[in-house]
Amino acid sequence: MSQVISPEFTEIAIPDLNDIIIEDGTPVDNLISEKQQRLLVHSLYSSLNREAPFLATANVGLFYAIKQPPLVPDVMVSFDVAVPEDWSQKQNRSYFVWNFGKVPEVALEIVSNTVGGELSHKLSDYARARVPYYVVFDPLNNLNGDTVQVYELGVIHYQLRSDRWLAAIGLGLTLWEGIFEGKAYTWLRWCDREGNLLLTGDERAEQEHQRAEQEYQRAERLAALLRAQGINPEV
Repeated sequence: MSQVISPEFTEIAIPDLNDIIIEDGTPVDNLISEKQQRLLVHSLYSSLNREAPFLATANVGLFYAIKQPPLVPDVMVSFDVAVPEDWSQKQNRSYFVWNFGKVPEVALEIVSNTVGGELSHKLSDYARARVPYYVVFDPLNNLNGDTVQVYELGVIHYQLRSDRWLAAIGLGLTLWEGIFEGKAYTWLRWCDREGNLLLTGDERAEQEHQRAEQEYQRAERLAALLRAQGINPEV
């Protein structure tokens, strides 16, 4: 798939990938983060209806500048891009801005301790990378602030939004108390303007099952009513 390269990236010299480490084997730090990442990514691929392709990832390196270490957001979302056909090639296995032609729209960090720098150096780093939205989810309240903080990029720095609506991409974020993969918790979920959740594949299947069951029960009640009136519903 051909991609349109933004003018700001056309003059960037492509670095020698032999000098870049894209996979260091660092594990996900805890079960909360791992499941939360999967929920956010899975629901986008299951329920986001858009004609243009998009990429949603967890723990993938974001290389935004030469001679700068990559950022590794817990969740990253980029619209109007697609996974390269041949991802066996090193240049296709991470998010190199000069290859994709644009920065991702959203970078999200899940706080697991007090030393991650989500509201200090990472806030500055993502602003330097020019990521339009930076989200900090602090489920254990390690930072003693709001559980969800959504930042929108201004001319230079991020501005903390008073709501959780990401207008430029037409998506919002909300906290949802429910069960995901057998675990009851307060999860961070994508939603539309009206607050309707973007469902996972399992949730969509369950919703369809309930709809079919309700339709079956309605048909059974109607059949019983007809029989009570001496009418054979099968005729």
